[in-house]
Amino acid sequence: MLTQPTSTETPWLDRIVIRYLVKADLPALEWNGEYRHFRRLYQDVYQNYSLGRAVMWVADLPGVELVGQLFIQLASSLPEGSNSVVPREKAYIYGFRVKPAYRGFGLGTRMMQFVEDDLRYRGFPWVCLNVSQENSGARRLYERLGYHVVSAEPGRWAYIDDQGRRQDVHEPAWRMEKELGPRDGKPLAEDRRRLTDNRPVEDPGPAQPGLGRHELHDAPINSRQDS
Repeated sequence: MLTQPTSTETPWLDRIVIRYLVKADLPALEWNGEYRHFRRLYQDVYQNYSLGRAVMWVADLPGVELVGQLFIQLASSLPEGSNSVVPREKAYIYGFRVKPAYRGFGLGTRMMQFVEDDLRYRGFPWVCLNVSQENSGARRLYERLGYHVVSAEPGRWAYIDDQGRRQDVHEPAWRMEKELGPRDGKPLAEDRRRLTDNRPVEDPGPAQPGLGRHELHDAPINSRQDS
């Protein structure tokens, strides 16, 4: 039986702040060069974020580093490689990663629960995501959180890397969905207070659902293992 570590075993976990990304955070998304090839992609996502078409969340360990990230496309056509469309009442999660040293302690679960609560707050009754068919660990996490596989996706998409070169990706994925249900009026109060307290003034702020349609062809579709 799996058990979560106590706060005394992971004192850093209680210091994590889940907050909106700000422009100054963009270099940190490259993970010391590991994801430098996504530099332009992150800039494009930030542009959509500033226009109210997406939301960018980060898990911040203050004074240390950003340890996780999660993006949400709001009420839009699905990005890359999909023939389907996300209805306006569905939000689409993608670009979800937690740094390896911080996995296995419940942070990924906490981030997912936080953003789901935020989506309820915004009025979204459904959320969907794609997960690599080879990433069984991430799929188990999502199933544990109540997501169900609804279809197979070809996982073909492309992006322009930091050198200006087109990169074609083929990563077959499972489409998973979850019904969020009605808002219960009890958001994650403590995290929401900390979010408000730590929101920088240059943050474009939360977008409202249903602000038009947008196709983002250069967004990564598959969530990474992050539990």
